[in-house]
Amino acid sequence: MSRTTAPSTRNYPRVIAVGAALLMTAGAAGVAVASGDDSARSASHAEAQAEAQAEPQAEPQAKPREAAALTGSAKMYRKTTEDVTFTFDAHLAAQDNRDPSKATGTFRFVHLEKPGGKGGWAKGRIDCLMTGGKVATATGIITDTNLKEIKGGRVGFTVHDQGKKDRVGYSWAAVGGPDGTKKLPKCTSSAPHEKVRQGTGDFQVVPWQVPYPTN
Repeated sequence: MSRTTAPSTRNYPRVIAVGAALLMTAGAAGVAVASGDDSARSASHAEAQAEAQAEPQAEPQAKPREAAALTGSAKMYRKTTEDVTFTFDAHLAAQDNRDPSKATGTFRFVHLEKPGGKGGWAKGRIDCLMTGGKVATATGIITDTNLKEIKGGRVGFTVHDQGKKDRVGYSWAAVGGPDGTKKLPKCTSSAPHEKVRQGTGDFQVVPWQVPYPTN
């Protein structure tokens, strides 16, 4: 019958000591490696920061202010049931400051006998914009409308931006309605005689920086 040989215990202290020594050595080496990596990373980070500070930082380019603008939408004040709305999105780019006829954008107006009732509407493209302080005058060509006789004609608008108490004028104020004329000069309209109905909208005017001659 074979006997199971038990491991000798005489060498245990030596084995334990050697194992402990190996663990301590490995641990110390690991700490040294980690410390070395941390030092390298810190040095690299410091060098990167120094280089970044040494290099001049480019300042962001400011977008040039547009030369003029007329934006917003509002209904006109009426004592009747009439529902009249004007909407503008007209802009004159900075590079076109000396030529208001290069303005771009859109306009729209609607005149109904009552909200949701019968009436006329028209929309078109802006072809001129001039502003002075908080007053804007613009014209545009009607490109779409339910009134065939005025399509293709030029109409004009004037807005006085008074902070939600604005006033509006239009080129056909003295004749009762837009007549589709193509002879109306650009940037021509009437005085801003109409009041905006409170709480229905607001217009914003960006003042034109007039290019006065210097000599």
